[in-house]
Amino acid sequence: MLLPAEIETKTLIPALRAILAKKLIAKHNIQEEAISKMLGVTQAAISNYIRGTRGDPELIAKLLSVKEVSDMVDDIANNLASNMAYTPASLSKFIGLCNYIKSSLLICDIHHNLESNIDEAVCKECESMLLKGPGTSF
Repeated sequence: MLLPAEIETKTLIPALRAILAKKLIAKHNIQEEAISKMLGVTQAAISNYIRGTRGDPELIAKLLSVKEVSDMVDDIANNLASNMAYTPASLSKFIGLCNYIKSSLLICDIHHNLESNIDEAVCKECESMLLKGPGTSF
């Protein structure tokens, strides 16, 4: 069984990085090498995000279809483009975006796509923990 943090690491963060990389290139005309430094990944990773070989395209489409997520991603991209680096403010916004995705239970949809046989009792307990916020335990 995957933990919420594993889902974030394996699927959510790559999808968000792919969205950001594409926006930074398309809307701000920033080169891949500069984006790699901003996002703390290699230039090859940015190339994979742009080509769609890293970051699940279905998840990306789903995330962008949620107005709140799309708006937060735009804000982060604009912040990164203006500062050309992760700052405490942009890092805080990225963490806030991930927290929003967890607290709105969008991460549960992602999890169900990855593991269809989740025990319903475990699912309900995890959902309860996500709705309570950080610092809670099972």
